[in-house]
Amino acid sequence: MARRTLAAALALVAGASVALTVPAGTAQAAPPGGKDVTAVLFEWRFDSIAKACTDTLGPAGYGYVQVSPPQEHIQGGQWWTSYQPVSYKIAGRLGDRAAFSNMVNTCHAAGVKVVADSVINHMAAGDGIGTGGSSYTKYNYPGIYSGFDMDDCRSQISNYGDRANVQNCELVGLADLDTGEEYVRGRIAAYLNDLLSLGVDGFRIDAAKHMPAGDLANIKSRLTNPGVYWKQEAIYGAGEAVSPSEYLGNGDVQEFRYARDLKRVFNNENLAYLRNYGEGWGYMESGKSAVFVDNHDTERGGDTLSYKDGANYTLANVFMLAWPYGSPDVHSGYEWSDKDAGPPNGGTVNACYSNGWKCQHAWREISSMVAFRNTTRGQAVTNWWDNGGDQIAFGRGSAGYVAINHEGSSLTRTFQTSLPGGTYCDVQNGRTVTVNGSGQFTATLGSNTAVALHTGARTC
Repeated sequence: MARRTLAAALALVAGASVALTVPAGTAQAAPPGGKDVTAVLFEWRFDSIAKACTDTLGPAGYGYVQVSPPQEHIQGGQWWTSYQPVSYKIAGRLGDRAAFSNMVNTCHAAGVKVVADSVINHMAAGDGIGTGGSSYTKYNYPGIYSGFDMDDCRSQISNYGDRANVQNCELVGLADLDTGEEYVRGRIAAYLNDLLSLGVDGFRIDAAKHMPAGDLANIKSRLTNPGVYWKQEAIYGAGEAVSPSEYLGNGDVQEFRYARDLKRVFNNENLAYLRNYGEGWGYMESGKSAVFVDNHDTERGGDTLSYKDGANYTLANVFMLAWPYGSPDVHSGYEWSDKDAGPPNGGTVNACYSNGWKCQHAWREISSMVAFRNTTRGQAVTNWWDNGGDQIAFGRGSAGYVAINHEGSSLTRTFQTSLPGGTYCDVQNGRTVTVNGSGQFTATLGSNTAVALHTGARTC
């Protein structure tokens, strides 16, 4: 959950999340196997996700789908109601237990693993009846938690320079669970184990920064698969008391600086600066970092690019999927003008590009790069070229090559690659490109377009 201030009376908000699976004793951003790209289908109903796994995610080569929090939550049409848990029953607006189980099985059949966004830092504010029929009041969730299970600080977080304030007080007024308490740890682990029993492959830990890393390590140790992959939301803030790197021992950590800096570079600076993007910019180690161009919080907060940024956004996703740093999330959400607005049609996606569903995961420029990433995995960056401005190109060993023209005019150039000679499909444009015996090809890139070749796509 991102730090934020909401004008709403109770400031009811939280951040979405999800994760992947890794063998016991390991913690790395790129899960085992050849597919490390996650499609984050934000606020999609489970039956719509199942269809997407079969129709688009599996065929495109996505390794994972991240689903919004499945647990029972407060009622209301806003997206952030999903981040105010009332119980741990699978009974939210996105579908019931049967729909969730069917989604997991269907996605697995399509070769796609499932990461569940998990809200375990807090419970709901206010009082009422949840989406699954459970009654609740703040600090009292019958059959689950009472006031004894909450942290003693009953005021909102007000000082990010104070560790105790960040981890013991209430994030935007939500009831803060005492994750240092034995019962609470066991209860959270029971919820995550229930999801594991349904086949979930990993977890995104929402608002991880607001729980001590040691508490999360204890909870993870109680899981039926204590080595399960999880991805922790810990937002970097200069000078803050809690650092995202504290959580690297538990699993992957989302590297928010990556997305923020991509916005700055694509909007105001030169793509040539990206030559050493990643650890060379002071980010966390690549093997334990989860990256994204945007997520549901940052697109609304404006600290990253979003679908509203047109070609800048599309090309940033192309770069992320081509560049070997971290494990990438592709955000796929819906159009909004009201930042609080919930999903169109209650989360049912009858068709992409209708009813406001943006379906970024299926855009040709983005989806075509998933197979590029899978094919080039483990290959170093080679043959870097730039014009000192907003035209760049680079290879991924002998497996792939990408060129991006972010200038206002077209670019015609003969590019030097390490690809074997032969015919390739430019997967960005669906056209045939010939690479000569010296690894060279000539192409014209229109303004704000890209070319991508890889050994897994020799014909169009």
